This record gives sequence, C-alpha cells and structure tokens, in this order.
Amino acid sequence: MRADARRNYEQLVEQARIAFAEFGVDASLDEIARRAGVASGTLYRHFPTRLDLIEAVLAEQMAELAGLGRELLTAEDEFDALSTWLRAALIHALTYRGLSAAVMNSALDRESGLVSTWHAELFEVGAALLARARQSGAVVADADEADVLKMVGAIAWAAQDSPDRSAQADRLLALLMSGLRHGGVQPR
Repeated sequence: MRADARRNYEQLVEQARIAFAEFGVDASLDEIARRAGVASGTLYRHFPTRLDLIEAVLAEQMAELAGLGRELLTAEDEFDALSTWLRAALIHALTYRGLSAAVMNSALDRESGLVSTWHAELFEVGAALLARARQSGAVVADADEADVLKMVGAIAWAAQDSPDRSAQADRLLALLMSGLRHGGVQPR
C-alpha cells in the first residue's frame, strides 16, 4: 500500500472507531469519510461493506481481549481471573451499540471467516477461564461455557440503550458472577 493510501486507511479506521463508539455501528459512513478527510469513494475502495470497516476497527481489540484472557489463565485467583475477563468482554461489547447484531447477522451471509475465527478464539479463552474456575471449585460445577458467554452478550444487549448502561451492565454482571460463585445461593 502506498504511503498516502496507508495514511487514508489508518485515518478511516480511527475515525470509524470514534464514530462507532459515539453513534453505534450504524454511524454514517459518509460522515466517517468526511472526518477522515477523504472522499466517500476512498472509504468504499478500502472497505466495500460496512462489515469490512467494522472488522478493521475490531481486529486489534479482539486480539487484545483474547490476549488478556490468555494472560489471566495463570492468575492466582481463578474466580477473579474469570470475572476480570468477562468484564473486559462486556465493556468491549458495550463500546459499540449494535455491534453484536451487525457482526453476527452479517457474518452469516459472508464467506470471510474472520468473525468466526474471533468467535472461536474468544470462546476458547472464555471456556478455558471458566473450566479453570470450575476445576478449582470457585464456580458451580454445572456452569456451561456457552451459557455464560451468551449471558454476557445478553447483558450488553440489555444495557446498551440505558442512560446508565455501564452501571446497569456492572449490576447485571455482578448478579451473574454471584450466581456462578460456588457456595452462592443456587436456584431451585
């Protein structure tokens, strides 16, 4: 990529990151191009679809989230490690309103395996953290990886339009973690 094309690409990704955080993943692509100081055609040459731009914005963040999970696999307190990673995943999901629906719905129609690769990697890390906490006795034995990760996604979805979305998400995650903790009150 030429230096000017690389600079345009980086500006588009940075401005998209800001716009998606501010307005959600449905932010105006024309406005993103304008903020980046390029024509809309330049945006579409680099990113033919909205999902292409979303993927570019998320690439680094997904790697960081997976890396955090792998680091936490050696943490001394298994429950705190799981809680820390689930909170980071929740914060990530809350950053961009509409992200889960946009990525997952679009991924179903694409041949690109990038979203599937991210999903598999994050599921693997989350499952390993939960398994470690389960094996140590820190969480209930019947805690299921898919269920726990779906609940974190559901918390993000439920809190995304709330005026106090971070506080609401924290409260809901605390309830989830309380339910997972071994020795906590179990439903009948």
